[in-house]
Amino acid sequence: MYSYFVVAIVASCLTQQTKGFVVPDYFDFQVESQDAKITAPELAIKYGYRAETHKVQTEDGYLLELHRITGSGSTAYDKRLPPILLMHGLLTSSADWLLIGPGNGLAYHLSDLGFDVWLGNARGNRYCRSHASWTPNMVKFWDFSWHEIGVYDLPAIIDHVLESTGKPRLHYIGHSQGTTTFFVMASERPEYSEKVILMQALAPVAYMKNIGSPLLRYLVKYLGAIETMIDFFGLGEFKPIPSVLLELAKLICPTSQSNNLCLNVMFLLAGANPDQIDPVMVPIILGHIPAGSSTKQLVHFGQEVLSGQFRRYDYGKVKNLYEYGQAEPPAYNLTRVTTPVVLHYGANDYMAHVDDVRRLAAQLPNLLESHLIELDLFNHMDFLFAKDAVKLLYNDLVNNVEKYTDRGN
Repeated sequence: MYSYFVVAIVASCLTQQTKGFVVPDYFDFQVESQDAKITAPELAIKYGYRAETHKVQTEDGYLLELHRITGSGSTAYDKRLPPILLMHGLLTSSADWLLIGPGNGLAYHLSDLGFDVWLGNARGNRYCRSHASWTPNMVKFWDFSWHEIGVYDLPAIIDHVLESTGKPRLHYIGHSQGTTTFFVMASERPEYSEKVILMQALAPVAYMKNIGSPLLRYLVKYLGAIETMIDFFGLGEFKPIPSVLLELAKLICPTSQSNNLCLNVMFLLAGANPDQIDPVMVPIILGHIPAGSSTKQLVHFGQEVLSGQFRRYDYGKVKNLYEYGQAEPPAYNLTRVTTPVVLHYGANDYMAHVDDVRRLAAQLPNLLESHLIELDLFNHMDFLFAKDAVKLLYNDLVNNVEKYTDRGN
């Protein structure tokens, strides 16, 4: 139930200087319409950055694709610095960090500062549709939620990054579900907390009782019917928008109009902040989001809204007894999250409500900072696509990274 559930609904309707680091002088940059049709590595290469593709297999057999940005032009990353792993949200992919273009996108920003940047992808998105034994045509391929992403995908990704770089630890930055899965990992496999220098959570989601979107609140009322339909029909996959619908979206959501339908639906779900998003970005975003996921991931978030708890998937009291040995799903133990954590959140974020973020903050044993963005309308999308993201957020991220980075490590 994240902000980028927005594009799913659109598809349905269509059936300076910081301490220690020199920040480059950025230029006025305009993304191009063809950016909607190319992959994340192709985006980076198109704009002059070097990109690598890495394959990783999880303990339970899923094959994941990671993307690595190692610099631009003749500039290489600083090998004295630890790697930085960026993890996307629900229905999205590694492209999240690149879509807004050089000078603005976080992956480019970090690369320009000399970091070895790794972009993760979770099972089920367009880059991770393979398994050692199953195919996406099999229902069992899609029998996972964000619990499995936290327990299996993130550990496999972290181990691969550290093995590839020869570093003992890395920095982690997650957005939305990318924060949820980290908290799952650190709760269920706390040994991985030792492999992360600092975790920075953008729009952190664990508790979801107070989501602000009236449309999502309405949809959650029918969660039981959705779960029944999934069980009966085996509807495991939440698919990307077909290309024909994407072309239709371009017609009804013209980039010349700031009040186009697609942008208004995004605001209805994520919170409105029209000054921070260029309508030109809308078709580019729709070209990459949704990137695919399991339907079970969406249902699990819906359960979080209804229960007001941060806990494992609820199969119902009878099956819970079989799965967990108790009638209710076990709650994630956030006291086991020993990694230093910084939370970044927005006052107008419908998905990561201020009250829910503060509830999370109160339970983290090693919380360094809870940072409310200094813009009243800052919403769930702005963490990735705001025009002023560098000034409002990314410079703070870099300062935090620097504070916990040993160049000799």
